[in-house]
Amino acid sequence: MIDVNQLRKATTYLEDGQIWKVLNYSHHKPGRGGATIRVQVRNMRTGVIREFTYNSGERVQDITVEKTEVQYLYDDGQFLTFMDTETYEQPQLRRELFGDDVQYLKENMTIILNTFEGEIIDYTLPLAVDQAVVEADSSFAGDTANSPVKKVKTETGLEVQVPMFVSVGDVIRVKTEDGSYVTRV
Repeated sequence: MIDVNQLRKATTYLEDGQIWKVLNYSHHKPGRGGATIRVQVRNMRTGVIREFTYNSGERVQDITVEKTEVQYLYDDGQFLTFMDTETYEQPQLRRELFGDDVQYLKENMTIILNTFEGEIIDYTLPLAVDQAVVEADSSFAGDTANSPVKKVKTETGLEVQVPMFVSVGDVIRVKTEDGSYVTRV
């Protein structure tokens, strides 16, 4: 058990049989009365986002999430198949669990799967991924007045706004956090 004052972003805890991950945390101390802790949390099984308010001094059940390094193998349309780099087991996860993040996955890429009591509840992508550009809007010399960026499509179908000098065949680095362009590799 931990005190709610110890909850911080990315802390995972158990309440009412559900696993919650803290997305945002704020501590409010009004002029009179006790302090309250407000947290925005995501249910790790259903993906539902909620807000809870706790009184200072309340306690919640913290949990230990195990992290397993896996390598992405392939997508069969319904399931994504990974391979544990230590045991060589091949867990399969529903494609829907990843949502739009599936566009960051490339074969042989390493990610982290987070498990609790043998149940995979979350994943962690690398901070940035390198992807080849397969489609790019055309750019013309002197075409920097209106739009200094253009849209490109990568090998996984991800669309990214990039500087005008990026062309088809270039490899670019993209942040997985927000899908923004970092640099040409």
